[in-house]
Amino acid sequence: MCVHLEFNYKKAVQALNFFALKEGGQINKMKAIKLIFIADRYHLRKYGRPIINDEYFAMSYGPVASGVKDIAEMSDFLGPKEKKYAEKFLIVPDRYYVKAKGTELGNVFSKSDLVALSFSWDKFGGIPEFELSEITHEYPEWRKHKNRLKTQSRVRMNYEDFFEDPPENIEKCYPLSSQDKDNGIEQLKEQAYLESLWS
Repeated sequence: MCVHLEFNYKKAVQALNFFALKEGGQINKMKAIKLIFIADRYHLRKYGRPIINDEYFAMSYGPVASGVKDIAEMSDFLGPKEKKYAEKFLIVPDRYYVKAKGTELGNVFSKSDLVALSFSWDKFGGIPEFELSEITHEYPEWRKHKNRLKTQSRVRMNYEDFFEDPPENIEKCYPLSSQDKDNGIEQLKEQAYLESLWS
């Protein structure tokens, strides 16, 4: 079952902004996208919901949040309000980097969102983008699609798989018991159901 959540474009913009500011004002796009994946994985496992509610795809360089990628590229897929908001905070100087426009972080994150973003930066922020990409290949939610990626450019990932553990030598992004995993998946499904009633 694929859980569908309502994408939060403001949080997506501000997550890119957060990591660009942490990196000194500008960050490699691939690195930022991987750091957002780690933050979402941590938040989902610890608090039962992702931060950004994006659709994740397994791609050759690891997990990619589709809406975040569009924002990081100022893609034509962005709607006018998403683009207008993104342009208030971000500049895309070339195809490899995202730059923060100033030092302001829009007031969109909960305390737990900031805990997860800070966890991602503290644990993985010092790792170069290609090395970070290789690490994300160890997570089960990406690995299960590895063979399909030999013939497809991307495969939709499932949030339920984020509750599975990677190999022992890889950071779990918050350890869980079997009961915790079951509870987290139930909470996620409940959030998706409630959002479907409102949309």
